[in-house]
Amino acid sequence: FLLFSATASELTSEMMQNPQILAALQQRLESIVGSPSGYIDSLPKVIKRRIHALKNLQVESTKIEAKFYEEVHELERKYSLMYQPLFEKRSLVVNGSYEPTEEECEWESDNEEDEEKNGAKDEVNVLAVHAKGIPEFWLTIFKNIPILQEMVQEHDEPILKAMQDIRVVFSKSDEPMGFTLDFVFESNPYFSNKVLTKSYQMQSQPDEKEPFTFEGPEIISCTGCKIDWAKGKNVTVKTIQKKQKHKGRGTVRTVKKQVSNDSFFNFFNPPDVEIDEETENLLARDFEIGHLIRERVVPRAVLYFTGEAGDDDFDEEEEEDEDEED
Repeated sequence: FLLFSATASELTSEMMQNPQILAALQQRLESIVGSPSGYIDSLPKVIKRRIHALKNLQVESTKIEAKFYEEVHELERKYSLMYQPLFEKRSLVVNGSYEPTEEECEWESDNEEDEEKNGAKDEVNVLAVHAKGIPEFWLTIFKNIPILQEMVQEHDEPILKAMQDIRVVFSKSDEPMGFTLDFVFESNPYFSNKVLTKSYQMQSQPDEKEPFTFEGPEIISCTGCKIDWAKGKNVTVKTIQKKQKHKGRGTVRTVKKQVSNDSFFNFFNPPDVEIDEETENLLARDFEIGHLIRERVVPRAVLYFTGEAGDDDFDEEEEEDEDEED
């Protein structure tokens, strides 16, 4: 028996090292995952009718849930007016238009001694004395958030240093559900716009054909804006040189051609909705970024600036990346 057991164990070990066998097992497992057990199909018709009744109740519950989210959106509109004075004051401090009082700057820190030492150095640091507000506030935030950091290219950074604020503007109560992100810039040599906008249209309504897929309000489309670039300053395009050979004479000439260039500012020129799978993936990412800026970044900007916020938002994504590597 022991001999047979050892032989079987060795045989199993050899089989599990065979790539073809492993591939076949993997394929079999994938076909099993998510497949019904057959229990529901085996139930009597009278019980299936009752299950259908429960599903109808679930549809009605989903409709109520949709109304709930609509009212939540109304509350967001209401409370955005309360947040606005705080965000406006934050912008004034960041841009150096307002210097906080001693009382406003009081904050209990775990590193008070270090801060006192740094404060002493600041007295003799000419740059600190003449610094206006909080330099590179929004650029630093973008660098501290992985999904935004991926979008920002080196040639974008000088422009983003000129960004003064990001505002969330909700649609009015008599308008379809949605919001607009206003990116406010000071005068800069790159474009003449004072504000770049990105508008998102939303809906809180279950799909009639697939009502159980409803998970709350979703973005259904977005609209960017035209950026009035100064001549030669458009970072969303680049000029390449291409050689062309004449078919008849065989002569070669060099022509210049403009092609798209990776840039954060492509964010303001989103693709059309539902063209192909790749475009849909781009839009899904665009919608994710819109939600992130609206729900997390704008309300908690200073914590993203210091790096105290943000880790929880990306743990799941990092775990997925690790699984892909394995």
